[in-house]
Amino acid sequence: MFYKFFKVLCRIWYGAILRTRVIGADNIPASGAFILAANHVSNWDPPFLGTFIDREVCYMGKEELFSNPVMAWVCRSLHVFPVRRGAADKSAIKTAVKILREGKCFGIFPEGTRSKTGKLGRAEAGVSLIAAMTKAPIIPAAIVGTEKIFSRAEFLPQPAVVYGTPMKFTGSTKDKEALDAFAQQIMSEIAKLKASA
Repeated sequence: MFYKFFKVLCRIWYGAILRTRVIGADNIPASGAFILAANHVSNWDPPFLGTFIDREVCYMGKEELFSNPVMAWVCRSLHVFPVRRGAADKSAIKTAVKILREGKCFGIFPEGTRSKTGKLGRAEAGVSLIAAMTKAPIIPAAIVGTEKIFSRAEFLPQPAVVYGTPMKFTGSTKDKEALDAFAQQIMSEIAKLKASA
């Protein structure tokens, strides 16, 4: 219930006020599991990424967000679960796999952190590992302009989100080179989508 209410507020904010340009929303599967993988430039990105699609999106969030009981409740109500950053968190990966095996959407930022410059960084192999474990398709997505919201340069910019066509990882969970190569392929596709926005 809270998720739906929050989504309505986000659609008013991002849609009516910021006039976000949305491209490729028809690439989002109407049902079934999929991984939504996007670049990360702002704290606005998690709600922004899921605002303009009909599916509910589950995310990992840094465990520090869950230290406050109120914030922990908000996060869980918005389908966010904790992850320890800086190390391979097997529990978080297990939760992501469970979400996908239930036929839901899992959102992830493959770079693992926000870009301070706006430029795309190198992806971590976790996104490929989760895809390999679940056989879920990946929808690459490019976020453009959210870092300018409330900035001195452009107080209310017109951001954009571009959803790409599905990608599939067919390699093994044990092939580290293939996992890393596919993660970088996802980032290459995000770069193309970003350039098209």
